[in-house]
Amino acid sequence: MSDIDIRIEGRAGRITLNRPAALNAATYQMVLAVEAALDQWRDDAGVALVVLDAAGEKAFCAGGDIADLYARGKAGDFAYGRKFWADEYRLNAKLAEYPKPIVSLMQGFTMGGGVGLGCHASHRVVGETSRIAMPECGIGLVPDVGGSLLLARAPGRLGEYLGLTAARMEAGDAILAGFADHYVPQDRWAGLIARLCETGDAGAVATASATAPQGSLSGVQDQIDRLFAGETLLSVFASLQRDDGPFAADTLKAAGRNSPLSMACTLEILTRLRAPGTTIRDALDLEYRFTARAMEHGDFLEGIRAAIIDKDRKPVWKHAIETLPATAVSEMLAPLGKDALSL
Repeated sequence: MSDIDIRIEGRAGRITLNRPAALNAATYQMVLAVEAALDQWRDDAGVALVVLDAAGEKAFCAGGDIADLYARGKAGDFAYGRKFWADEYRLNAKLAEYPKPIVSLMQGFTMGGGVGLGCHASHRVVGETSRIAMPECGIGLVPDVGGSLLLARAPGRLGEYLGLTAARMEAGDAILAGFADHYVPQDRWAGLIARLCETGDAGAVATASATAPQGSLSGVQDQIDRLFAGETLLSVFASLQRDDGPFAADTLKAAGRNSPLSMACTLEILTRLRAPGTTIRDALDLEYRFTARAMEHGDFLEGIRAAIIDKDRKPVWKHAIETLPATAVSEMLAPLGKDALSL
């Protein structure tokens, strides 16, 4: 059975991720297949919209399939990772800029690369099992696949909090933070898809939607805005350490597991993306500056080793928070010149 099911049903182009046993983790070939389908349907008058969903109950897409990236990187093949990320980011831009409506339905886990697939759609649907997160700092990356732009546009300092802690958003939180648009109870999804295919009218999503249960983030927004007001990683951690409340303690514990280099670069990326007029392409360009260097100069290979390969959950990061050189961030985010991302 194929890892991805691409077809046309009625007025809709249908893309269904089909690796439920692997939580629909996206392989390189799946990324290329989604892009090819979008290119084919762009000028097809018979396709009015695209429906992007996934098989199984546990996940829409729990991320990219990174075992191959690790193996290639350990063997010294850094070019493979750069090509993978460049091609994936090109798809992210196409999803965000697509001229026809794209409806994504994101049950269960939607993380990392899954955010890049589902959260740039024009009509983003979540349900009662949805759990959305950007956990890249825990594996030595930065929130990428265009997710940094979503974080930068989140209210207040939610972006910093979500990026540095990898906190999981339920449906209400995802809508609040700008990662989703509509809450539709999941027993309505099959009927919604049928209507989309029959009518080709993305307005069916709003008709099917209901009020999302309130998430937890709105209740701690004030604390997040205060604790993450600092412009540097050191100042954010100092703020968390000074606060003796339980939320600050839990946040400090969650962020403390992650790569200091990745977190510091994440803060800088979000600051830059808050400039007026920034686009998905600006975000992907900044992200690629980091990911293109992540295997050779960052913590990516060690992060994957600790989380996925050896699973000891004891990464040895290149830097401590207190001793992270100021130049480390500027070096990871410096322009790539002739090797810059081309979309």
